[in-house]
Amino acid sequence: MPQPDPPPRRARAEPREVGELKELRATQPELASAIDMQLALVDVQRRVQARVPLPWIQPDPVWLASQQAAGRPAVRFGDIPLDWTDFRLTFRQTVDVLHRFGAVETVEQQRLQALARDGHALEPIVTAWYLNTSGVEESKPPPPPAVEALPHLDQVLALAIRPFLARSVEALGQRPELTSWRHGYCPFCGWEPDFSVIMPSAERRLICGRCAAQWGFESLTCPFCANADRTRITSFATRDGRYRVYGCDACKRYLKAYDARHTTRPVMIAVDTIATLPLDAAAIQRGYRG
Repeated sequence: MPQPDPPPRRARAEPREVGELKELRATQPELASAIDMQLALVDVQRRVQARVPLPWIQPDPVWLASQQAAGRPAVRFGDIPLDWTDFRLTFRQTVDVLHRFGAVETVEQQRLQALARDGHALEPIVTAWYLNTSGVEESKPPPPPAVEALPHLDQVLALAIRPFLARSVEALGQRPELTSWRHGYCPFCGWEPDFSVIMPSAERRLICGRCAAQWGFESLTCPFCANADRTRITSFATRDGRYRVYGCDACKRYLKAYDARHTTRPVMIAVDTIATLPLDAAAIQRGYRG
């Protein structure tokens, strides 16, 4: 007697941020190319991060307290669960996505790909890059290896390391010692904020542009130069109040924010950084820089 066919598998529900990006593309077709690039990057990072194990990080409490007191971040390079085979793959795929959407020229794409294929050439570059940009070490780190000028190398490295670094942040994120951090750079990896969110409580939280960690910061203080003179902070918002821009008239830097007081969903970096691209143009027109 023939066996009945098995029931069809239910399709996996797509991640919410993917659905939100697709909806954004339908409502703002002028952003379609940027949205498609973001969808491709999200796909690369989600597939890699699913394979990255949660590291077991137990820093010495005295060391961690001294780091916090000195304003030094908490994630050492050795804490990052880097699998170099996966990292090189992520690096190459990131380069290809940026090139496909015109963010990286062909000549630079070829050079970046050659760097990733050259045996272990990336390992000392990534190590020195992280040590020199994180500020974790008390002593001055060694200079990075000499590499030909590649304008988008920092961007590619930051995107490629995010799935691995985010797991270290996840492992350390619940430690109470980190909740009192009030510097304008990331308490985990030392990178600058790339975005921010205004919580329903009106607290502003900065969001790291490298590891996507969040931390509290004064609402009307510039995270880039610590200017706290409110008369020198310019703020403007979208008509629906969902997004804001804070521009500092002291250093001329700006930072965008998602205002969760006027919305029903949490901040989604992959979505909100793209939805606010018109605000970047408006801020630049006013003389600010990102």
